[in-house]
Amino acid sequence: MSNSKEAPARAAPSDRYHHGDLRAVLIRTADEILAEEGLEGFSLRAAARRAGVSVAAPAHHFGSAAGLLSEVAMLGFIDLAKHLQLPASRMSPAKRLRLQGVGYVRFALTYPGRFDLMFRRDLLDAQHPGLREAGDNALAQIEQTVRAKYKLTDSQSLSPAARSTLLAAWSLVHGFAHLLLDGKLTPMYAGASADDLLEKVLPPMLLSQWPD
Repeated sequence: MSNSKEAPARAAPSDRYHHGDLRAVLIRTADEILAEEGLEGFSLRAAARRAGVSVAAPAHHFGSAAGLLSEVAMLGFIDLAKHLQLPASRMSPAKRLRLQGVGYVRFALTYPGRFDLMFRRDLLDAQHPGLREAGDNALAQIEQTVRAKYKLTDSQSLSPAARSTLLAAWSLVHGFAHLLLDGKLTPMYAGASADDLLEKVLPPMLLSQWPD
């Protein structure tokens, strides 16, 4: 609790945080740091400094850096699932899978900091409530498309062919996203922007794997 003689600049942050707001502020702050500076720029101290609170505040709410990062990763998977959700329509499973592939890479380009974090098990809390569920739900969006392709109900186990298709789809777009973010594709497509590669190079690749 701040005393009355404390400088206004230090007292102001506590005035802004009511009814548990600080937890949300710290999550948003960590997400901002990842977006601007990447994982290399993140620390509990940096998050606390940007939020205008003591370094003890993030530790109190999340226990550790892994606890706070796991919250951001969970939000990342929730947003990824939204990028993979498509409105019900009569499009073929193959076309749906291709569109989901584009959505996956678009998410990575939009949130590179989150995307880099989400698969870093060494930085996350494996026991975090909700993180695994959010990750499973994101992958389930693609799995449902694969099930439709192989005419499998939710109660049926994936066949070997369906499992291979799911893994191939995930591996292709995940690898493409990393190559794109790391600038590895630039020498092959001189002058092409990341958006060009996403919109003009990825779709034909996906079409070659899953034609209608």
